[in-house]
Amino acid sequence: MHVQVILNPYANRWGAQRKIPLVKSALAEGGVRADVVLTAAPDEGIELARRAALAGYDAVVAAGGDGTISEVVNGLIRAAGDGPTCPLGVLPIGTGNDFSDMTGTPRALAGAVAVIAAGQTRQVDAGRVNDRFFDNNCALAMEPLVTLENVKIKRLSGNTRYLVALVRALLKLKAWDMRVRWDDGEIEGPTLLLSVCNSPRTGGVFLMAPPALMDDGLLDFVYAPEMSRAQVLGILPRLFSGSHLRHPLVRHGRTRRLVVDSNPGTPIHADGEVISEASTRVEYEILPQKLTLLAS
Repeated sequence: MHVQVILNPYANRWGAQRKIPLVKSALAEGGVRADVVLTAAPDEGIELARRAALAGYDAVVAAGGDGTISEVVNGLIRAAGDGPTCPLGVLPIGTGNDFSDMTGTPRALAGAVAVIAAGQTRQVDAGRVNDRFFDNNCALAMEPLVTLENVKIKRLSGNTRYLVALVRALLKLKAWDMRVRWDDGEIEGPTLLLSVCNSPRTGGVFLMAPPALMDDGLLDFVYAPEMSRAQVLGILPRLFSGSHLRHPLVRHGRTRRLVVDSNPGTPIHADGEVISEASTRVEYEILPQKLTLLAS
């Protein structure tokens, strides 16, 4: 198998850069012929993946975290046209690794390389938000506000950094006036959270949508209206177990499409990366079975 590996050296706060020799040796030992390219700027992985898919590689491998995988997914979908993508492989050397964990990719490099070498594939869904694609999660309102705070923190890493960012975001939190419409319903009013999920987990530890399936042709969404900070603090610990879905103020649903009008404009994150800080119109749709994933 001949693959192109797109590696983000900044993943896990430059932790991925230190693993480059390990990645190359693991691929060689696993019998995978690999051309390794490094990204040097945000979103560069999109174009690298698009070109690799069109160049005829057997697979394109994302080496990094959820943001790196998302960039590669965007490139593969853009190259695929109306059909399924070129096979995607994953070497999870990032921070949260939500997508790889939810799809059963081993965290150990040798195990992840073995999955790539085996060449076995499965089809999973992807989502579209405006002109961007996502594979795991895409959220408005509170979640991307946390992400914006997360980016500002320089001295911490991993889940600790995310939890500190969550506290900072809570101090700034104000509701957005939203109209949310989906296949068979709508809701309108002050909104704190709208998380659109292709898999159960986001943020490394939060089971935002436990029932979500990555191959059911539907997006799961979780909605929470304006509430007091005390109520927010009461719900947050339940995100670790997924029991927040039983809270009377939290709404969960499934849909093929979802349209949001927001005043003021809402931030958006896709797979943990902020793609807009103030969007007044947001449109989602599911792309069933779009991603061809190398999986055991």
